[in-house]
Amino acid sequence: MDESLERWGYVLESRGVIAKVSTSQDGKGKKGKKAKKKSAEVDGEGSAGEEKKMVKSELAVAFPPAFSVSEIKNKQRRHFMFMKLKQEKRKQKMQLRKKRRKEREALGDKAPPKEVPKTIENQRVYDETTVDPEDEEIAFDEGTDEFSAYFNGLTNPKVLITTSDRPRGRTVRFCEQLATVIPNAHVYYRRGLALKRIIPQCVARNFTYLMVINEDRQVPNGMVLCHLPDGPTAHFKVSSVRLRKEMKRRGKNPTEHYPEVILNNFTTRLGHTIGRLFAALFPQEPHFVGRQVATFHNQRDFIFFRFHRYIFKNEKKVGIQELGPRFTLKLRSLQKGTFDSKYGEYEWVMKRHEMEACRRKFQL
Repeated sequence: MDESLERWGYVLESRGVIAKVSTSQDGKGKKGKKAKKKSAEVDGEGSAGEEKKMVKSELAVAFPPAFSVSEIKNKQRRHFMFMKLKQEKRKQKMQLRKKRRKEREALGDKAPPKEVPKTIENQRVYDETTVDPEDEEIAFDEGTDEFSAYFNGLTNPKVLITTSDRPRGRTVRFCEQLATVIPNAHVYYRRGLALKRIIPQCVARNFTYLMVINEDRQVPNGMVLCHLPDGPTAHFKVSSVRLRKEMKRRGKNPTEHYPEVILNNFTTRLGHTIGRLFAALFPQEPHFVGRQVATFHNQRDFIFFRFHRYIFKNEKKVGIQELGPRFTLKLRSLQKGTFDSKYGEYEWVMKRHEMEACRRKFQL
């Protein structure tokens, strides 16, 4: 670093911007002559020791308010200055943190409460459709909606999992692993049948769900989840799929025990419907002996799916093992009734440019 600093000299211009001056050995060309002239001026103004001190203490020089590191044209010097400024900011932040910690220790119980950092979640714009669990209207809707038969214990979930036409190996393995996560799930190959012909056959065989996994370029990229026989039908974008073999430190394959289901942050009316759609995939009475948990976590309208097994290390400590697979869902549309791409009535459709204008407004 010292050699690179000695190779480059820096002169403060009248406007306060640090300009670069090359001190290369070959003085040929116009640039070499200009560099020699400028270096001669510097030598005339001060000694060589003062010049080195100026170069080493260049961070102490205050830049003009409108100056940016990106204005430095030399790539190496720009990167060096950026890293130095970043290091200085980190030091200042650490000093401020230590100062606050000492003040809190000195004040003891009289110390002010810790500041809550601002995040997109706690700065969320209030949604008028936020669900109140004690609302009578919501309780009435839950008792009369399409999932009421399941939550009243009249039906048991039975899921048919299929794919798009001619699926590749990765999509097939993803479907097979989903069948080990969802109890009473069956995988069937599509064989070119239209969904309008598959749905009546599923209803005749007492299936309560039809799940279709779509793919693009041999990668799963979409999911159609249709509740039978009366709907609704949800279309999701699938991303960040990781199968069991691709996961590090995973546990053994899941057992046939019914898992527990955790639904997080489904607060609006739309999110409440999506949460009930996921809940009806699994039986209501989990087998606690299996110690398996399926989690649907909603964060910023992205639904993260994880499948874990918890392990009791002792009476106080509990550990978890991820079993897989893992993936992320993004709701694209919610349709009334079963799947009908031509005449179907949509309850909600994702309009990207309208709904994503405000980053602090979420739909689920």
